[in-house]
Amino acid sequence: MNSLTTVSTFRFHDVLRAVASALELPVVIILILLMLGAVALFGWMIAELITERRHLKVKLPALLDDIRAGTVPIGEIISNSGLLKNQKAILLELTAHPEFNATTREALAVRLIAQEQAKYDGIVKLSEYVSRLGPMFGLLGTLIPLGPGIIALGQGDTQTLSMSLLTAFDTTIAGLAAAAVTTVISTIRRAWYKDYTSILELLSECILEVMKEKGSE
Repeated sequence: MNSLTTVSTFRFHDVLRAVASALELPVVIILILLMLGAVALFGWMIAELITERRHLKVKLPALLDDIRAGTVPIGEIISNSGLLKNQKAILLELTAHPEFNATTREALAVRLIAQEQAKYDGIVKLSEYVSRLGPMFGLLGTLIPLGPGIIALGQGDTQTLSMSLLTAFDTTIAGLAAAAVTTVISTIRRAWYKDYTSILELLSECILEVMKEKGSE
């Protein structure tokens, strides 16, 4: 009975060892892809900084005063402002339907802002996925080679042990590096997009208020 149990245990361990060994290559490939993804996301953020973020030059108090004054059409004020293209498009869409009543315009504003926020959330989630998956696969890449390494240690095979430890360290570093870079990217972009959304909400409320006052005159 004991021998049967021992044989079953060994077979079970063999199955687990086979599964772990089969996962080693996919884990390494995924880690490489995560690192490449982190580099791509960093490049994307730099491109966004150069092409969009640095062009956001708007003085909100002055812009709000111009909209409230009503001496210049709202659409012209928005078009000539230092807002981003997406922000201009959303605000101009609110002014493009003078036939809408106040309730409809408000619902349209909520919908447009929600769509823009959803787009921002999707972009941030890309880097968040990498920052979460990096340490997980890094840990897998660390533990999988340790099995053969421990066996090699028991057999006095220092070369196999060294290679196992080297793989374990490399995968850990790869996972943590990808996570570190993408965590920084997520933090920076989340701050950017929060700023964009707050500007959009403030200007939308001002435009809706002015259009409501004009409609009631």
